[in-house]
Order: sequence, then structure tokens, then C-alpha cells
Amino acid sequence: MSLNTESKLKKGITGPLLYLFILGDILGAGVYALVGEVAAEAGGAIWAPLLVALVLALLTATSYAELVTKYPKAGGAAIFAERAFKKPLISFLVGFSMLAAGVTSAAGLSIAFAGDYLSVFFEAPTIPVALVFLALVALLNARGIKESVRANVGMTAIELSGLILVIAVAAMFLGGGNGDASRLTQFPEGTTPAGAIFAGSLLAYYSFVGFEVSANVAEEVIDVPRVYPRALFGALLTAGVVYIALGILTAIAMDPGALSGSSSPLLDVVMTTGAGIPNWLFSLVALVAVANGALLTMIMSSRLAFGMAEQGLLPSVLGRVLPNRRTPWVAIIGTTFIAMLLTVTGDLATLAKTVVLLLLVVFTSTNIAVIVLRRDKVEHQHFRAPLVIPYLAVASCIVLLIQQEGGIWLRALALLAFGTILYFATRWFSGRQASRSA
Repeated sequence: MSLNTESKLKKGITGPLLYLFILGDILGAGVYALVGEVAAEAGGAIWAPLLVALVLALLTATSYAELVTKYPKAGGAAIFAERAFKKPLISFLVGFSMLAAGVTSAAGLSIAFAGDYLSVFFEAPTIPVALVFLALVALLNARGIKESVRANVGMTAIELSGLILVIAVAAMFLGGGNGDASRLTQFPEGTTPAGAIFAGSLLAYYSFVGFEVSANVAEEVIDVPRVYPRALFGALLTAGVVYIALGILTAIAMDPGALSGSSSPLLDVVMTTGAGIPNWLFSLVALVAVANGALLTMIMSSRLAFGMAEQGLLPSVLGRVLPNRRTPWVAIIGTTFIAMLLTVTGDLATLAKTVVLLLLVVFTSTNIAVIVLRRDKVEHQHFRAPLVIPYLAVASCIVLLIQQEGGIWLRALALLAFGTILYFATRWFSGRQASRSA
């Protein structure tokens, strides 16, 4: 395979843009909306699940760095599965799991956007606001990849500033002799430290999985082999440092028991410090963070649908692009519609756990694909992970999978069953069309 192959998609993403693209998706609703849920599972040891989740995410990210630089095509994990396993159904289910995770995540983010942070400005019914929000995200996505990632630059700067603001005011609060550092090793009653950390890691992992989005825009990145690994690991480590600092300071500054019931946890922390920052200002920052995560997730979902259509795994109509903008407009409409349907299926925590389970299926496939494809040689230089890493990554995925609740498994399996039906229906329809044209 050569890097000089033509693409219908426009190459417009540089290294700095890719770094901010990945960082912007990682620093989304996972921390702005789910810190309270992590506190409910791990008590004051919020930092511990975040650290565990970072390490586990880095293992799988190493596999992505190798495969994306080796096969820089839109479609990501589905392309890797197709090359490794040579089974169209497996490739489809991996791609569909990724697609289902993407639109489920966007649905959860739309609910987060329409929740308590927005209520600081005005009260409005959650579902209608979420639907309008998704429609606006689709319009920006259709405008163009360069416009989308440039919008991401501004939004990433805002959301990172918001997190740094929380860290700063919490640090000043603690510097004044307030807070309680002993909370950092306190776990909820009736739990063991290991059990609480793993339970919290299931949610904390959602805060890091944004890195997989980048695999689906690889076809639009300039100089993938050099740029991608640096942007990927740089973004993950940046997010990890910010998250862990935030987890430590948050637990010291505020009682985890009070934090665990909040859907706007970081706003509560800021208010607890008495820093005098207006509610509306921080709420606006949080809304930008959630909006940015939704935008990048929908970019990924539409590019994934496009890539699967190009591979013949989804109807070819999803491969249509706007003549001037060169964006996959049919895929954007389709993925947005599905995300809108999912907004009524559950709360943010449930949707987040479903996303994690689906992504763990994808990550397991990708980590195995690295091992299988080691014998496949390409013409260009690419990142190569130490062989032990994908094995450790597979083990990490299995550990997280067995921690999932039965209800989350049922939800994910129902989505995969729907995917299987869609796969065979698409093949049947394609076969009938072929026979008619013969």
C-alpha cells in the first residue's frame, strides 16, 4: 500500500489541528458531566479510576497508532478488521459497533447539552433542545472538515480554559487552608478499593475514548506517519494530566457525597470555592465543551459510515459527497437521524456505559488486528508498537468488559443484533440489484 493513493476526501488536517481535534474530543462531556458519576463509584479517590483509564487507553491507542499510520483510510477499525480477518460480517460488526458507539455518544452529549448547564440560562424541554442541537452540529459538519476542525480549535481552547479554571480556583481554595486531603483515599461504604476503582474506571474510560475518532479522519490528515502518533499520544497525555489534577483537587475541595448526585459537578466545585465566578460564565464554557465533543463524534460517525460505504459494507449512497465541500452529506444526514432517535433511550450515564462497551468490542478487534497484520508489509514507513503492547491491550479490554452490568450488555447486544439484520438485508438487496442488472 502506498500513501500516494487518491482520495475523494480533501486533505486539510495538519499536525496541530489533529492534536487539537483529538484533545477536543477527549476533553468533552466525559469530565464536565461525568465527574459526579465517577465520584459515586469511587468516592474521594476520583483520581484513581482516571489514572487506570488513562493507562488502559494508552495501550489501545498504541495499536491505533500502528494501524492508522499503516492504513490511513477513512473507516478506521472496520478497515483494520477487514484486512485482518477477511470476514465481511466481522468487519461489518466492528464498524457497526463503532458507528453505534458514535451515535450513542452523540445522543448522550445532546442530552448533557440540554441539561443543568443550559438551565442556568433558560428552562426548556430536554428532548426538543437536544434535537435542535444535533441538527446544528450536522450543518457545521456538512460545511467542511477544515471548517469543523477550525471550529474545534476555538472550542477546545475554551473547554481547556474551563478545566484549568476549575483547577486554579480549587488550588487557591486549598491554599487558603480549606478542603480535606484525606478524602483522596476514601471509598464509598460497602465497597472494596479495587472494586470501586474498576467500577469508576468504566465511566472514566469514556472520558478518554475520544482518541478513536481520529482514525476515521486519517484520510484527511497531511503526512499521517509523522503527524498521527505525536498528535495521538500528546493529546492523551495532556488530557490525562488535566483530568488527574482535576480529580485530586475536586475531591479535596468538595465532599464526594454531595458531588456524586450532581449533573453539573464542575460548576458545583467552582461555586463551593466561592471564587466569585458567575454561574452563567462557567456554564457557557461547559456547554461549549459538550458541543465540541458532539461535533467531533458526529464527524467520526459520518466518516465511518462513508468509509464503510466505500468498502461495500453499507449502501453506496452513503459514499456521496457534496461537489464543492467534499463532505459526505448523506452519511451526515443518516448518522444525525439515528443520534436523534437515541436521545430518548436513556440517561447520560447509561448511554456512556453503552458507548464504552461497544468501543471495547471495537478495541479488542483492533488490538488483535495489530497482531494478525504484523506479517502484512506496506511500502511506506509507519509507527510500530512493541509486540507485547497489543496483548496487554487485549487483556485490558477483557478486564473492562467483564465489569459491565447485565443491562448494559443487553442494550449493546440489541444494537449488534440490529446491525446483523441490517448487514444481511443490505446483502440481499445488493444481490437482487445485481441480478436485475445482469
